[in-house]
Amino acid sequence: MSKLVLKNVARRYGAVEAVADFSLELVPGEFVSLLGPSGCGKTTTLRMIAGFAPPSSGTIEMDGRQISSPSSVVPPEKRRMSMIFQSYAIWPNMTVGENVGFGLQVRKLSRGEIDRKVDAILDVVQMRNLKGRYPAELSGGQQQRVALARAIVVEPEVLLLDEPLSNLDANLREEMRFEIRRLHDEFKITTVYVTHDQSEAMVTSDRIVVMNHGRIEQIDAPHVLYARPRSRFVAGFIGRTNFLEGALNGGDVRFDGFSAAASRLEGANGSGALLYSLRPQAIGLSSQKPNGGSLAVEAEIAGRSYLGEYWDYQVRPLGGAKLVRVSTGPSTVFEVGSRVWLEIDPAAMVRVD
Repeated sequence: MSKLVLKNVARRYGAVEAVADFSLELVPGEFVSLLGPSGCGKTTTLRMIAGFAPPSSGTIEMDGRQISSPSSVVPPEKRRMSMIFQSYAIWPNMTVGENVGFGLQVRKLSRGEIDRKVDAILDVVQMRNLKGRYPAELSGGQQQRVALARAIVVEPEVLLLDEPLSNLDANLREEMRFEIRRLHDEFKITTVYVTHDQSEAMVTSDRIVVMNHGRIEQIDAPHVLYARPRSRFVAGFIGRTNFLEGALNGGDVRFDGFSAAASRLEGANGSGALLYSLRPQAIGLSSQKPNGGSLAVEAEIAGRSYLGEYWDYQVRPLGGAKLVRVSTGPSTVFEVGSRVWLEIDPAAMVRVD
């Protein structure tokens, strides 16, 4: 049985449709991220799951029981869910131990049981030695760990997280991504995670729901979203890519500055323009014309940026006007103005809508 099911859920505010026809099923223990730009409807969807807002249409079920519909909403405190907010929402007048144990006190557990559970979860999040400190004495990352511990210690059926890392600096965000995934792997709590950061979603998730203008663009595992995007929006939002526009010309597809046999390209049929996504790291770059079955395109280096782990080259195919982004290792160095060869595997070119 599915743990959480959203069926054709929508949320409208007057004439504005914040979420439209949203359907999703989560199996027990699954980690799913709602990913998209600001205003795409992901937080509105999370609020409906939590019970803070009723759907305008559609239903939400948990363990086969309906918990939300336009006419009836089970209140948040009766949903067996925990939610972590962007602001952490930990109480400044309580110590770390008191913050983490508050939900257990509400559930009227004995003092001994509360102490045992609090100490155990603080060990898991590596905060036991800070049990007596107050939030003002903690770093942002430590406060986030307290919020995680407080949410998990009550053993929720579903864990909801709303942009939990957006207030942290870049290095700490990267560290906490792995921490959130580690905790999920340990406790196996069904989790819905809202973020606009594709790196967070890629690191933490079993599946990602990409949203745009209140609607679902694509639902897939992170590696599938990256390798096989179905739309221009998904291809551009998940990582960096080149969009190559082409048109059928006999048995070939003509792009800006080069051609490829239509038989070697995915979906190269029909009339009208064709659009392909090609990732920068899927393109080879060399001073010699490549051999083999790949497309060999002569080009010129128009610009470059050194980013430590890789070079980001802007390359213009000879006879073309548009630039192509190419990523290479740090030891592959070409000067601006150099003539080079691009090596393109047609199988890496993904047709998108």
